Amino acid sequence: MVPQWSTPHICQCLSRLLTFRRNSFITIFGQRRKTGQQFVQNVLRIAGDVSDLGLRPGDVVAVCALNSDLYLEWLLAVTYVGGIIAPLNYRWSFEESKLALEVIKPVMIVTDDSCTWSSELQTLNMLSPRWHASIDSYTSTTNSMENVIDRDQPLFIKYCWAAEDAAVICFTSGTTGRPKGVTISHTSLVMQSLAKIAIVGYTENDIYLHTAPLCHIGGISSCLAMLMVGGCHVLIPKFVADMAVEAIRENSVTSLITVPTILSDLISAISYKQPSKQEPSLRKILNGGGSLSTQLIGDAIKCFPRAKLLSAYGMTETCSSLTFITLYDPYENISNQHSERTEKLNMIGGVCVGKAAPHVEIHLSREDCSHVGRIMTRGPHVMIRYWGQIASAVADSTEDWFDTGDVGQFDVDGNLWLVGRRSGRIKTGGENVYPEEVEAVLTLHPGISFVVVTGIPHARLGEMVVGCIQLRGDWMWADNSHNTSDVLSCTKPCLSNELLKEYCRHKCLTGFKIPKVFVVRRKPFPLTSTGKLRRDQVQKEAVMLLQYFQSNM
Repeated sequence: MVPQWSTPHICQCLSRLLTFRRNSFITIFGQRRKTGQQFVQNVLRIAGDVSDLGLRPGDVVAVCALNSDLYLEWLLAVTYVGGIIAPLNYRWSFEESKLALEVIKPVMIVTDDSCTWSSELQTLNMLSPRWHASIDSYTSTTNSMENVIDRDQPLFIKYCWAAEDAAVICFTSGTTGRPKGVTISHTSLVMQSLAKIAIVGYTENDIYLHTAPLCHIGGISSCLAMLMVGGCHVLIPKFVADMAVEAIRENSVTSLITVPTILSDLISAISYKQPSKQEPSLRKILNGGGSLSTQLIGDAIKCFPRAKLLSAYGMTETCSSLTFITLYDPYENISNQHSERTEKLNMIGGVCVGKAAPHVEIHLSREDCSHVGRIMTRGPHVMIRYWGQIASAVADSTEDWFDTGDVGQFDVDGNLWLVGRRSGRIKTGGENVYPEEVEAVLTLHPGISFVVVTGIPHARLGEMVVGCIQLRGDWMWADNSHNTSDVLSCTKPCLSNELLKEYCRHKCLTGFKIPKVFVVRRKPFPLTSTGKLRRDQVQKEAVMLLQYFQSNM
């Protein structure tokens, strides 16, 4: 059944851009600037040509490229004619990309120079698409096409929907296992955009810097929210801290999104050049992909004193954000709210991720009388299915609730506290330990800059809880290799296994949750391309380190 015109479509933003931003800049990419009229014309020209070429509703088009204004145009053009856009991660190897292509089987692939493996597609008869296009010019194996940007008049056509309202296949940036193609509808994307507009406060006056890649749901959903309100997009090919800082200053950027590593790198880049420098133009910062430490929140407030700082919890399968929380608002008296939530940590446990977005239902499925339960959600934000799987595989068989894979609890104010992922649960001595709960406590210690808690095999306990930590620059680790006299004479503050265990006890962390051993890491923790922690890799390295220490004792 073809959707009626009342059904949302992400290209409905084009009418607003053509009317409201007709003669003002909508995209800035280096020296290339486009007005709303120019941007819409380019979208419609590409849409017309791919339609003439033979692209039909439901056809999948893969895109592998760095961020640019042309990427935005292709995203909208493909969906305009009812195609389904499938962004691929430009960091993937040929083998990783091959796995994704085997899943989606695109009829067309669009690339730029960053896609080093595109020439190898010719060797894959089963996967080689009918058409291959450069993101800024066309090449086809079957047809020759003129450069659409040279046409004098745009081709106006009615936009279409694919079956099931599908718009995007976004691959999960999973920290373990093979990524899955998450099929997301137009309705989900529009609802997510409206939630971000309402809660973050995006307006047509915003100048938005694309810090996240457009191959991930955070980058896509925030981009569409900004297209809906008619804000200006500042694009850099990929996040490089110095490049981002330069873009903020040159364009008076007002809003951006981050993950903890991006925010930390931005602050470091600004502070390195001018320690007391502030960026007053920034007014809205939305964090995702992990919670922010108390120290990082404080640093962000100093660096961006006029910015409202929010954090979101969500995942690709729920079209980005499920909940939002305001960590700091310079125009409201909530500067102490983070401290109050930190104090509640000892009583509740976990990380406070705020309240559900207006269109989101969240339910806790409890197996016993505990306050903690599986986090379930339902609503128009939930994915259609994993591409290639039947739709019924998405939800719980009882009432269409989607299981997020996370465990949490609510406080009396209705805030959701994220305890951890069930898949990362540590079973020690018959008790369940969620790493995130322990990490939330240890992160509060002034001597720790980053911590990861993992479980390693243990003959008696089943798994032993281990804390992998990074120290702040002015702290020293006092382990068995240090003489007592050296520690006492050291002018730097010190930490040790026993001191950290005592700290955990002081914070009322239950005994079996306290790490038995702490390991100090000198190198950065392994992350995915979106800044998510590779817990599986941390666990392997922790096992190897402890084996090494034990063999040399």
